[in-house]
Amino acid sequence: MTSRHFSIETIGIVGTGAMGRGIAQIAALAGLTVRLYDTNPAAIGAARDYLAETFAKLTAKGKLDQARSLAALANVSGAQVIGDLADCDLVVEAIVEKLDVKQALFRELETVVSGRCVLASNTSSLSITAIAAGCTNPSRVAGYHFFNPVPLMKIVEVIDGLRSDPAVGDALMDLTRRMGHTPVRAKDMPGFIVNHAGRGMNTEGLRIAGEGVASFADIDRIMREQAGFRLGPFELLDLTALDVSHPVMESIYHQFYEEPRFTPSPITGTRLAGGLIGRKTGEGFYRYEDGKQQVPAEASAPTELPQSVWVSKRYPQAHEAVVQLIVKTGVKLDDGATPAADSLIVVTPFGHDATTAAVDEALDATRVVAIDTLFPLAAAQRRTLMTTPATSRAARETAHALFAADGIPVTVIRDSTGFVAQRVVATIVNIGCDIAQKQIATPDDIDLAVTLGLGYPRGPLALGDALGAKTILTILRNIFSVLGEPRYRPSPWLARRAQLGLSLTQRDAADTQTETQQ
Repeated sequence: MTSRHFSIETIGIVGTGAMGRGIAQIAALAGLTVRLYDTNPAAIGAARDYLAETFAKLTAKGKLDQARSLAALANVSGAQVIGDLADCDLVVEAIVEKLDVKQALFRELETVVSGRCVLASNTSSLSITAIAAGCTNPSRVAGYHFFNPVPLMKIVEVIDGLRSDPAVGDALMDLTRRMGHTPVRAKDMPGFIVNHAGRGMNTEGLRIAGEGVASFADIDRIMREQAGFRLGPFELLDLTALDVSHPVMESIYHQFYEEPRFTPSPITGTRLAGGLIGRKTGEGFYRYEDGKQQVPAEASAPTELPQSVWVSKRYPQAHEAVVQLIVKTGVKLDDGATPAADSLIVVTPFGHDATTAAVDEALDATRVVAIDTLFPLAAAQRRTLMTTPATSRAARETAHALFAADGIPVTVIRDSTGFVAQRVVATIVNIGCDIAQKQIATPDDIDLAVTLGLGYPRGPLALGDALGAKTILTILRNIFSVLGEPRYRPSPWLARRAQLGLSLTQRDAADTQTETQQ
């Protein structure tokens, strides 16, 4: 680009599907001149009709005044041939996710538009650098990744390819704000920020299910009601649909050259092949009747309490939280250095499974039940218990009754390194830390992208801070020590900041000081 400061007033959009229409809607409402182009001429008229209907509905609901509605629609026109995009300041492609097709389009656009026109791709999974490689002037090409539905998903990823002029990204950042959305900046890496960070929830949830630890519904309940997420991994997969999400999982895994953190699951491949795609087809991990999710009912909690309970002191803070809960039930506490012969044994591992916790303290595994204390027990909407393979039915049921005595639902799972919530949350935090370590985006933009793009209660770095970076590091190291799988190796960003007592959102001090001096 020849100028580092330029404005965008006329935007061309190639592809008039859901994404193209959504981008056109917010652009037109922002006062931009919008030209719609599609290889199917009928689709252009259908898109403009859709926008007219949408603006009319918003006006009827009082969300848009009549004058602005009419002005927005007047801003939108169809481009009958690609040459009608010649006067655009920006052209955004929202077409099929195939590299050769996008490259061919951009090569054709270069013969039509002016030298200062920005070419942007709405790709969610392809390399911006690779798309730009087919262009005579790759410096004008950048990624401009919106999320569906565009008007409601207020986050936009602006991606710099290796040859992108920074001024292009700057202009797209400004334009995003003008259209009422929030921009985040990312380097060109597989998955950018949101799809990269989203691997933690989905791949780890699938791995837990694949190990037979808990059912799909129980994993979702734990992640919603114990960990505080809006959706569990399987509800989320049903919403996005496996015909979309499974290929993305495979793509990111292969683009990172089989990085173990992103290993897909055969569960989704099998279900996709069987047509169990998700909400839009009426059946996925759940069945849907009239669009309503059908969730299997939970069995009632047992009522017979244990005679006495011994609680491990391996983690003092966790011990105290469990004891406070037990005291309220009136059940006798066993304060001995070792458990009495008839006591229920409760352990509170972080990252270890119940078996390892029992062996480490030389406990009778038939009476051992583990409880997850990562999230505050007293304020929980759900608690999770875990048994060893040797735990007796009596120990399991009395423990269930004990921790459900105050009316809080309890999920009992089979033995698992890191329960459910610990594993998933630690993986989310760890991947977020690795995105920061690789300098794909700033810590602030990582957290912003994830909260707005994925709807998580906190971004991965802020979540790690809230739960304690040292605790997350302990969970990962303990899982790794049991399983030996490299997917659980801690990111250097996490390990160093945990050891130094620094926030996970903190950049290197020297870098921050250098920027301040500039």
